[in-house]
Amino acid sequence: MKITVITVGKLKEKFFREAVSEYEKRLGRYCKLEMRETADEKTPEGASGTETEQILEKEGERILKLLPDSAYVVTLEIDGRKFTSEGFAGEIERLGVNGISHIVFVIGGSLGLHNSIKRRADLAVSFSDMTFPHQLMRVVLLEQIYRAFRIINGAPYHK
Repeated sequence: MKITVITVGKLKEKFFREAVSEYEKRLGRYCKLEMRETADEKTPEGASGTETEQILEKEGERILKLLPDSAYVVTLEIDGRKFTSEGFAGEIERLGVNGISHIVFVIGGSLGLHNSIKRRADLAVSFSDMTFPHQLMRVVLLEQIYRAFRIINGAPYHK
């Protein structure tokens, strides 16, 4: 299975880059992982609703260019479906059994995702009702994907 993670913005902190690198290495035995970054837009302090919409639209256009037509798209959204780790693993396994060979996860920037991306999604997933920095969300997502493959393969994992 191929897993692509599309993110808005770059990883700036060394500790986040190291964590992502570690999970890339671990996931190598379970899937073909591709990390794709797209530029984020600068958000002015106190941005108006119109400015916010324009920023989301620009970021959304960049994301859409990276989305393969045939991929199953999963967006990370605060209003998305919540899973247990076992449930998330079951969903990934179900997709594979049903012939889905490429899953693309999309993490938006600081303002979230444009509606065009939300409409393109096959599934919206929420990891929490809380908001997390997109850099940290990359690490959390990769950890949960790794955990899912461990569960699917019957390998031990920490509860």
